[in-house]
Amino acid sequence: MLRKISFLFAIITTTVHAQNITDVLQYGSSNPIGTARFQSMGGAFGALGGDLSSLNTNPAGSAIFNNSLLTFSGNFFSKGSDAMLLETSRESTSNDFNINQLGGVMVFKNSNENSKWRKIALAFNYDLIDNFNDKLYAQGNNTEGLDAYFQNFAAGTPFGDIRLRDDESLRRGYLNIGALQGFNDQQAFLGYYGGILDPQSEANETTVYNTNAIYDTVDQTSLRSTAGYNSKFTLNAASQYNDFLHLGVSLNFHDVFYERYDQFLETGYAVASDIQESRFNNLLTTQGNAFSFNVGAIAKLNDVVRLGASYQSPTWYRLTDDFSQSINSDLADNAINTINFDVINIFDRYTIKTPEKLTGSLAFIFGKNGLLSLDYGYQDFSKAALRPATDSAFESINNQITNELKTVSSLAIGGEYRIKRYSLRGGYKFEESPYKNDIILGNLNSISGGLGYNFSASRLDFSVSSIKQEASQSLFSTGLTTPISLELHQVNIALSYTLNF
Repeated sequence: MLRKISFLFAIITTTVHAQNITDVLQYGSSNPIGTARFQSMGGAFGALGGDLSSLNTNPAGSAIFNNSLLTFSGNFFSKGSDAMLLETSRESTSNDFNINQLGGVMVFKNSNENSKWRKIALAFNYDLIDNFNDKLYAQGNNTEGLDAYFQNFAAGTPFGDIRLRDDESLRRGYLNIGALQGFNDQQAFLGYYGGILDPQSEANETTVYNTNAIYDTVDQTSLRSTAGYNSKFTLNAASQYNDFLHLGVSLNFHDVFYERYDQFLETGYAVASDIQESRFNNLLTTQGNAFSFNVGAIAKLNDVVRLGASYQSPTWYRLTDDFSQSINSDLADNAINTINFDVINIFDRYTIKTPEKLTGSLAFIFGKNGLLSLDYGYQDFSKAALRPATDSAFESINNQITNELKTVSSLAIGGEYRIKRYSLRGGYKFEESPYKNDIILGNLNSISGGLGYNFSASRLDFSVSSIKQEASQSLFSTGLTTPISLELHQVNIALSYTLNF
């Protein structure tokens, strides 16, 4: 296996690796999947508390608990997309199940009746923030081919900069060019030795390249398969002052693993074309961790009305990327298959800072009959950033973040109605697109419902939620930029069990 650390390789492209504007949004989610009760009510728990997943929104929520307990939750995910490439639509679906939440709280009541501090709650909780397991399949007939991608990088590059040195293998040449000359020259290298392009002449100073593909239109198939998770482990402490004020703080430790495999196949060239088939594949693996904290308060104004307010700090992710590629065509060099997923580019560790979030909450408690809750969130994604800022590539992406992203408002509404031991629940969530151009990523809408049964010493909760969002992405970030229109949809089915002590 060949592995090389590359500094100049950190030239950013959306399609081939993760250090870009979409990264901020991928890891910028502050909305855990949560317990079944949390999901069924749209996550609107900022002024309610009393649920372990509510600690992600407002850490004062653990002080609402009257007794110690443990809760664990399992979630079935069904993700799907309808992808339109030019005039052809393709549907893809992926399913997954995992334990998405596990936590507990210990409540210590103050035996001193003269103290205004009624109790202290200490909690821990694991929540799955995002499940990356997904598939995207697109297929269509295009007038723009893969050669346009490689032409974009090769144009202006001296041929002598990308040809192999004496006794240098393709594997070694690929890594050396990436490490010493940068991503652009490395892609030009692949285009030439992959048979897609040829220089106009063999002279080292030649900077003009001609395509080997002849076509009016080509058939293209793009498959993206992703896997991984973003999880959060929370340590929480909260306290109740008198009978009306609850205060809390949480420390959050994230763990991230993300893998993305992109396959691109192109066929349907003209009969006269020496190339009849081209394949280009990319594999990205991202791993790392992160830290954040949040503080919050819940005030009981009277027996019916509660107010909540919380601050979620920026989340500081420290990540590393491994990246590999493969290419083939009818005219490729005989040894081109030696450049495969055993030849790995290793990037320097980098940092993503996602923006802080403010949440205001309001809840109405109708005795033992039920409740109604509302959360409003505010987050400015234009303040997100990649570090180190001294990196010229990151400076460019940070400028793009400032210019293309905006503030995001979110609204979550949840309700619960109790009939003896049963609880009926429903919720709705809306979140604005973080892009100024919402064609890139549309607003998010989610509806949910659920049922709970209280056994006194324990509780069982069930929920179903549906999430929909529209988006658009390009086949590649440069050259071959044909857009894919996406209708994204996801169904979560969750089951939680709570044991009281």
